Amino acid sequence: MYNLKRNIIRAIRSAAIGTAALVGLTGCSSLINDDLAPCPEGVVLRFVYDYNMEFANAFPSQVDCLTLLVYDAQGRLVETRTETSSVLADENYRMTLDLPAASYHFVAYGGMACSKPTFHFVDQPVAGSQLRDLAVAMNADCIDADPGKDLHPLFFGDLDLTVDPDATDYTAGTVYMMKDTNSIRILLQNVDGTSVDPADFTFEITDNNTLLSWQNAVVPTAGGITYHPWATGQAGAGETEEGDDAILAFAEFSTSRLIAGSNARLVINSVADGRPVLSIPLVNYLLLLKSLHFDSMGSQEFLDRESRWNMILFLDNGRWIDTRIVINDWIVRLNNADL
Repeated sequence: MYNLKRNIIRAIRSAAIGTAALVGLTGCSSLINDDLAPCPEGVVLRFVYDYNMEFANAFPSQVDCLTLLVYDAQGRLVETRTETSSVLADENYRMTLDLPAASYHFVAYGGMACSKPTFHFVDQPVAGSQLRDLAVAMNADCIDADPGKDLHPLFFGDLDLTVDPDATDYTAGTVYMMKDTNSIRILLQNVDGTSVDPADFTFEITDNNTLLSWQNAVVPTAGGITYHPWATGQAGAGETEEGDDAILAFAEFSTSRLIAGSNARLVINSVADGRPVLSIPLVNYLLLLKSLHFDSMGSQEFLDRESRWNMILFLDNGRWIDTRIVINDWIVRLNNADL
């Protein structure tokens, strides 16, 4: 009697397992027959922006529009998708694309499909266009604009992914993105605490970084660009030791991608006599912060991860004191002002 019960139980379990397996196999036609729904074939993509100094995903809070370009193994464009709705702010957002089994290269841009973008495709990608011809450039009305433009944030990411012909579901992938635009806030402070008027100075940043290739590399162009502040004004820094209000002048810039070893310069001149207050290699000075706290990080990685910069420059009788500078709240002591 005991053996009979045991055999019955085994038979029931075997039947249950076989039924479960059959249900799983009948989910799509590629495994059973053509009368059933086809297996899902394509990709499900997640987009992440954690290439920042917080090392945390800020895609939902910072990317407000998305353009995805899909290229085949020969580098030909096969599909374009855009998303401009609030779904991008959802941490669980995924983009699903039905694609036949093959290898693909995905290129994603954040900030290109919004209502007021400040970058555009040099040649609008169309079906069959080549990946190597893909490039984005700053809009003409942003170049050398005075006052300057507050650039709409631009993000870039890419991914190689293969859809397996034997896959029974969508292939999952993650597109990791980086930010190409920078916010740079320059503050001038008198060491004696007296107010600084921004109208007494002109501010500019010169660089050559308005064109980005399909690999997101900066491509030099003829003439480069002069960035002017999109905002200037005054800000209080509290009381001085003498009890006076310390009023600083500020200038706010928005720039494209900063490159280590470039010739980008920050230039401030006096309006009264036109003489230079300072002219410094901007990137070299920004990298001084890395040398203090992020020494193990490569220079270009540091420039790409950090996108918000604050620099306090100290003046004495209208002359820059070139022995101290504050960058992102870090005090940097300078031994060589001609970095």
